[in-house]
Amino acid sequence: MARNESVFTIDVTASRATFSLRDMCERGECHAELVVKMVSYGIIEPIESTSETPEQSWEFDLAALMRLHKAIRLQRDLKLNLPGLAMSLELLDEVESMRRDISRLRQQLAELSADQGGG
Repeated sequence: MARNESVFTIDVTASRATFSLRDMCERGECHAELVVKMVSYGIIEPIESTSETPEQSWEFDLAALMRLHKAIRLQRDLKLNLPGLAMSLELLDEVESMRRDISRLRQQLAELSADQGGG
């Protein structure tokens, strides 16, 4: 029996949901100190923060919450310190970007091949 597999992609940048530092801690099941350290290492970023913005008034988007969950899983499973975690996530982001580029280029190549074959 063949399995029917579907892949769903959600654009989290379109979401308008925002989360306070407290919300991030509750949803991420972590302490505020960890979230603050992750921000300082560039692992997650608050929306429109400046150096003068107090941590208590930070707001995060859904992408930051999802990244927090991913970071916590990686840290737990691989026992990574924060600098290692930051580098790992950066490399994973690059891999994902390259995969999107490859997919786009394959699609363009298929369209060019179809145009040349049909004409």
